Amino acid sequence: MAMLEIIDLNGGINATQSPDAEEQRFLRLLQAKQTAAKLHFFIQDALGGSSPTVWEVARSSITSHSTTSFGQVRVLDDLITAESHPDSQKLGRAQGMITSSDLDKTALTMSLNLYFTCGKYKGSTLCIVGRNPMGRKNRELAVVGGTGVFRMARGYAISNTYSYDVDMNHGVLEYTVYVAYVDDNEDCV
Repeated sequence: MAMLEIIDLNGGINATQSPDAEEQRFLRLLQAKQTAAKLHFFIQDALGGSSPTVWEVARSSITSHSTTSFGQVRVLDDLITAESHPDSQKLGRAQGMITSSDLDKTALTMSLNLYFTCGKYKGSTLCIVGRNPMGRKNRELAVVGGTGVFRMARGYAISNTYSYDVDMNHGVLEYTVYVAYVDDNEDCV
């Protein structure tokens, strides 16, 4: 069997192929109804304190001398909440990697998986990537995919720093996500 099979997405499956169930499902998804949603939530970014959720895992030789922390790589497992207070309803986790990647300005390259643990999106993820210039308001990041309810998701997220407590080393990030995804109710989580 060939490692790469060509599928004519407009006319169905090439007659010489014997597609498996997943190929059929994918073709159904391409033609399925799309749903759009606006999600609003907060991410609790604990950089310090008794239970930090952001950890440095690597740095370049110039990170400690850089005004932008260039080359610093951190991983995170932050709490997603419905409101700005960390004790508000827990919606899930923001898990991923952030890298300080601009020599001149404070900006991060982000790769995040938003993993939802309750409600109608329970068990589903949204994948968000992009450049996050920390000094700006209304920072836009791309939604490039998802799983579960958010299968074949696309869209964008607007991120803002809602608050930052210097003493606690705890930031609250506000996210508004505009996402389109395939309505595949028969296979939803």
